[in-house]
Amino acid sequence: MNIKSFITTSVLLAAGLTTSISANAQNQMPGKMHIGIVYPLSTNGTHAPLDTNNLSFNLIGGVSAAERGFAFAGLSNVVLHDSKGFLFAGFSNHVIKNADGGLFAGFANTYGGGDGFAFAGFSNISSGNVKGAQFAGFANVAKDMNGAQFAGFTNIAKNVTASQFAGFANIAKDVKGSQLAGFINTAKDVKGSQIAGFINVAKKVKGAQIAGFMNIAESSDFPIGIVNIIKNGEKSIGISTNENLTTMLTFRSGGRVLYGILGVGYNFKNDKEVYAIEAGFGAHFFQSKSFRLNTELTATTLESFKDGEYFNTSLRVLPALKIAKFLEIYAGPSLNYVNTNTAEGKALNKHYISKWQNKWGNDFQGLYVGYTGGIQVIF
Repeated sequence: MNIKSFITTSVLLAAGLTTSISANAQNQMPGKMHIGIVYPLSTNGTHAPLDTNNLSFNLIGGVSAAERGFAFAGLSNVVLHDSKGFLFAGFSNHVIKNADGGLFAGFANTYGGGDGFAFAGFSNISSGNVKGAQFAGFANVAKDMNGAQFAGFTNIAKNVTASQFAGFANIAKDVKGSQLAGFINTAKDVKGSQIAGFINVAKKVKGAQIAGFMNIAESSDFPIGIVNIIKNGEKSIGISTNENLTTMLTFRSGGRVLYGILGVGYNFKNDKEVYAIEAGFGAHFFQSKSFRLNTELTATTLESFKDGEYFNTSLRVLPALKIAKFLEIYAGPSLNYVNTNTAEGKALNKHYISKWQNKWGNDFQGLYVGYTGGIQVIF
């Protein structure tokens, strides 16, 4: 070996040894502390997008490859890889890949998924799977949500394992848990509950659907709503009358067990309060091919659309007999609570179990036993 080759070999070996020592030192050293105003005016300078930090503080905005502790920005944090720890921003946090830990932003968090919590004044948007919780003033979006979503307006996820809570709407494909919304819940398959102020929509429900007005499903045995459009359920239109000659045309709809009641009618005993509106819920018991027991809780009002009010809340026990495949007759007793401020309303019934006058007004209140009977066509 000549002198030139010897020198060259020595230099290469020294360089390799130096690189190895440097790499080992870097692995042993803690992550960087990053302080700045806005990229690239910071301690990491133009190299910031390649750096992993244990602590970051940026007056306006910060950029990094990864965060492994605490990061704060007056406006926005941008992490080009992933984060493990807590990110706080006056406006927004943006993590391209997973964010494990916590995200806190005055307006929005966007991230690729992760295990932890996200809090935003307006929205949390994840392009991947989330395990933990999302809290937003307006909307949360995730792919698969294993945890809970809380939003002032809407939650959107593909698959939900746990719960969605929204002021207006929850939208999901498959739900294993519950959806609670001020207006509407929509899902494909639900193993749990849907509770909405107005309407629930699903394909298959193994649990309860509770809506202020309507439930729609392909199959749902326990829908609780005024109107229930269940594909494999039961619907009927019938006519009935009671001890006060209030005659109703009623639409009943529901599942195998629970159903809703909506009716309109006319009272043939009164002169003024004659127009009747009825709504309620019912349940089928002791079902067979020819007989079942229907129990119903209904609220009925009689109106003249002028002065005066009449309200009747009724608990009915109605044995029902099928006289044909699609035809059923029923009749049974009822327990009624009356609240009225009209002479006609008070005089509708003569025999009260108990009656009293409201101390704070002119409302008459009473309890009495009555009856209801009718016939309905089932389809």
